[in-house]
Amino acid sequence: MRAATSWGALAGVVLALCGCGSSSSGTTSGTTSGGGAKTSTSPASVHIDTSPRFAAPTAATPLQSGVVQIAYRDIAIFPDVVRVKAGSTVKWTNYDPVEHNVTSVNGPQRLRSGNFGQGHSYQVVLSRPGTVHYVSTTQPTTMNGTIEVVG
Repeated sequence: MRAATSWGALAGVVLALCGCGSSSSGTTSGTTSGGGAKTSTSPASVHIDTSPRFAAPTAATPLQSGVVQIAYRDIAIFPDVVRVKAGSTVKWTNYDPVEHNVTSVNGPQRLRSGNFGQGHSYQVVLSRPGTVHYVSTTQPTTMNGTIEVVG
């Protein structure tokens, strides 16, 4: 009986938060509130941005060379921003149980790895200076990175 009471209380909280059965006292799209500011409750005004947000290297980002390791772990990239000398090899290793890939969005060099599974890797020599933004197209909003290639 205790579980039924808990579920009933939870359902009441969810309904209250959802505004189910709410009155029409809220403002409508395009109207002004008492302060004269426009407000909107129209679902059309909600915008979910799913485009990747690329980080940029800072002055503190170390310049690396040789083989630079990048890990795909917990549906994220570590590190997600690197600075490398031109001619360095960048190697991505997938530690997740799902497939990922490396796909450049822009930059001086095109990257297209194809999907690779857990325990597999992809590497490339970056020889042209510039900034490469890349994603794993399997989760582009959470798995995106930046590589600054310095000449």
